[in-house]
Amino acid sequence: MASLSVALNLLTPRPSLLHSPSPPSLKFSPFPNTSRRLALFQLGIALPQAQLFNAEAPKLLAAEGNTIKVATAGNITQESTSFTEVDAMDWVKNDNRRMLHFVYSVGDLDKTIKFYTECLGMKLLRKRDIPEDRYTNAFLGYGPEESNVTVELTYNYGVNKYDIGTGFGHFGIAVEDVAKTVDLVKAKGGKVTKEPGPVTNGSTVIAMIEDPNGYNFELLERGPSPEPLCKVMLRVGDIDRSINFYKKAFGMELLGKRDNPEYKYTKAIMGYGPEDKNAVLELTYNYGVTEYDRGNGYTQIALSTDNVYKSAEAIKLFGGKIIREPGPLPGINTKITACLDPDGWKLVFVDNIDFLRELE
Repeated sequence: MASLSVALNLLTPRPSLLHSPSPPSLKFSPFPNTSRRLALFQLGIALPQAQLFNAEAPKLLAAEGNTIKVATAGNITQESTSFTEVDAMDWVKNDNRRMLHFVYSVGDLDKTIKFYTECLGMKLLRKRDIPEDRYTNAFLGYGPEESNVTVELTYNYGVNKYDIGTGFGHFGIAVEDVAKTVDLVKAKGGKVTKEPGPVTNGSTVIAMIEDPNGYNFELLERGPSPEPLCKVMLRVGDIDRSINFYKKAFGMELLGKRDNPEYKYTKAIMGYGPEDKNAVLELTYNYGVTEYDRGNGYTQIALSTDNVYKSAEAIKLFGGKIIREPGPLPGINTKITACLDPDGWKLVFVDNIDFLRELE
């Protein structure tokens, strides 16, 4: 699975180097191996794809009406298809998709792992260090990656703090006893930002806590759940635009929508199944706010698909921006594509078969 972790990291420009006032001096020599070439992506070095991979990059032909035609050049194998909006919506609806990873950077990996395992009951599924590229990954969750969503933590050597920004909201954890979990967090020296109590205009008991890096976690009181790592909340500038995008381009269902004029916000729950059994995406629109600072800590959501090429075409048709053209990664052949939603939030699609092969 090490290679897929690198695959996802290549789509994660090192936030510390891109946003710090005085980036460290970087020196590179020609990279003969895949790992070092992928590191260029991690560090945000803007090299043409053809130069980076020593091959001609795939070329996307101009859209004709509501149809996108894809062709290829060079030695990168890519499917050639023609997609109408009707084709795309049908494909998206029937694609085999689920959330795989929530990806973000942390300043103290060991302290974070300790907090997640001791206070939130997660399991450390795997951990890998890449000293030549100066980062370490850790994957934690509540079940095997073949069936459950996980958090993918990235520690960049020497970087102990990140700007979380104003756009990222929180992660959600379903627990059977919120008050008991809060007491444990307090006993372990954790920070509680909202004491247990019923949610506004509802009966579900919730609490808010903060992890050692400043990321917020909402604790939701529920019965036993097959997916305790139950959501990620992101703020958006146009709730209807976002709902439309995630329904059409990602095939998500609108599981719920609630407007709260008293507190001046609207919330929408998007996902691939009931929110008590699946991880969901919670979109929040605050009245009158159209843009947010996305910071440099939270990175992306990784999702599965049966076909990255068709997924990329659907994203383009329905208003997303492809930032990594679909195709196999050099040296490991795992097929991925990456995009930005209308608010600039990053998402990565990973081929289902390739993902399972990487876990072997």
